[in-house]
Amino acid sequence: MASPTKASDLSIEPGIWNLDPAHSAVEFTARHLVVTKVRGSFSSYSASVEIADDLSQSKISAEIDVASVSTGETERDNHLKSADFFDVEKFPKIAFTSTSVTPAGDHYALTGNLTIRDATRSVTLDLEFNGVSKDPWGNTRSGYSATGEISRKDFGMEWNVPLEGSGVLVSDKIQISLEIQLIKA
Repeated sequence: MASPTKASDLSIEPGIWNLDPAHSAVEFTARHLVVTKVRGSFSSYSASVEIADDLSQSKISAEIDVASVSTGETERDNHLKSADFFDVEKFPKIAFTSTSVTPAGDHYALTGNLTIRDATRSVTLDLEFNGVSKDPWGNTRSGYSATGEISRKDFGMEWNVPLEGSGVLVSDKIQISLEIQLIKA
């Protein structure tokens, strides 16, 4: 079944929606030593969302404070902040600006320009609309899940250590997972 192309078909009101960071999550997963998945998240981020009645005209922009990265291991977090990976001193923000929202089966394809360090690449995330609800204080909220995969090498993060036999210490492919709750302005 194809996803609706009109906000009104989803019972979502067009206009400006504000991110609720207390009920949202920005997470990633990488393979370590080929055999395990290491998960991380960012605790400081912001987004501006304008939902149009024609969903393809909707606009999303977001920023992540790279220094807020956390994997639960201080030494690893400090390495991620270093020039080997994010280089937080030179590049304190990750930015995303949407270029299109299109139906893709029962979900949507959210395509946009992702900037990490000094590289900008087009990425497409699988976007799922999870519904609209009123909270106990009269606010209208909407929820979304988005997933995708990027190559960290595309963003200049090439540091690695080869393993004996085959493989590398840290995977090139990074899984992205977003759980986003918005509040109607």
